[in-house]
Amino acid sequence: MTAFHPIDLKFMQDALNLARRGTGRTHPNPMVGCIVLDREGRVVGEGWHKGPGLAHAEVEALEQAGERARGGTLYVSLEPCSHYGRTPPCADRIIQAGIRRVVAAMQDPNPRVSGRGFERLSRAGVEVTVGVMQREALLLNRAFVTRMTQGRPYVTLKLAQSLDGKAATHTGESQWITSQDARSHAHQIRAQVDAIIAGIGTVLADDPLLTARPAHGAHRQPVRVIVDSRARTPLTARCLVEPGGPTWIALTQRASEKRRKELQEAGAQVWISPGDGERVDLGALLQHLAQHEITHVLVEGGPTLAGAFVDADLVDEVQAYIAPMVIGGKEALPSLGGQGRATLAQAIRLVDPNVERLGPDLLVCGRTPRRFLGDV
Repeated sequence: MTAFHPIDLKFMQDALNLARRGTGRTHPNPMVGCIVLDREGRVVGEGWHKGPGLAHAEVEALEQAGERARGGTLYVSLEPCSHYGRTPPCADRIIQAGIRRVVAAMQDPNPRVSGRGFERLSRAGVEVTVGVMQREALLLNRAFVTRMTQGRPYVTLKLAQSLDGKAATHTGESQWITSQDARSHAHQIRAQVDAIIAGIGTVLADDPLLTARPAHGAHRQPVRVIVDSRARTPLTARCLVEPGGPTWIALTQRASEKRRKELQEAGAQVWISPGDGERVDLGALLQHLAQHEITHVLVEGGPTLAGAFVDADLVDEVQAYIAPMVIGGKEALPSLGGQGRATLAQAIRLVDPNVERLGPDLLVCGRTPRRFLGDV
């Protein structure tokens, strides 16, 4: 493992802290933070990316630094871009500013950049150091990295359950197992994602709105995605008729043409799963979402949909809200369905687990090990 100078580590940590300010704002772009030092090592500019079409972190920091940046060092949490997108190339702006050295946490996984920014800087005589706090930077932008390297969004699965793993009583009562503190936290997560995915069972049982409440920091409403194999979504469903993000409904070829048209006329965007299977192909659905720059999705469906995502190995992170309540009963609805794993050796053991107290409830969260995120 490469040992980096403590000064480089210190300023990269500051750049990552700046990048985190963009949480929930930058999608489909990554979160990026930048710090500029003058030739004497004094901070003369700071910046962070605030959203698509707005100035990149490097540009913000360099504009703040002005002529003081000449001969200085620039710390950035992600490789500077080298192409024209919504904004001009940052690599060119860095060269024009006369920066002597660039320190970056990681290479950009976007194939349009992916090393080209560093190459352009090096050709211009800029000293480039890469890999400072790379692991931290990779995990900060794990959703962006997933979309760029896997061609699908990062998937967070939300579970709300009793201590014995039930999502409802045997009579179907489920509201509310968890406390207001837990529900408030869940809305904070909604405010950070691009889409919320629910199954038709949840729509029929609970008629959810599937929005992020503005009071919880929502800067835009997530897309509402309903997995509905046979087009049973009521035309009066709240997710169709009440304000919020656009509603997309995933159907199979077996859904009637009449119902498809009715849902479209009600304002839904309809997507037809490939093949003639009875269930929506979740992998194909995620690829479709990624093609529309959906980077991070939250699965809030019932046990059937949740279990299908787990069985297909499409869950990257779990957020489990656990109430200190015992429901019991063989017929009570579990929080997770599907086929499940045959042996404990095959069970998903989450990495980077964390436990947090939310009022009377516990939040247990962790990630599924992923090689593309550096897990072994």
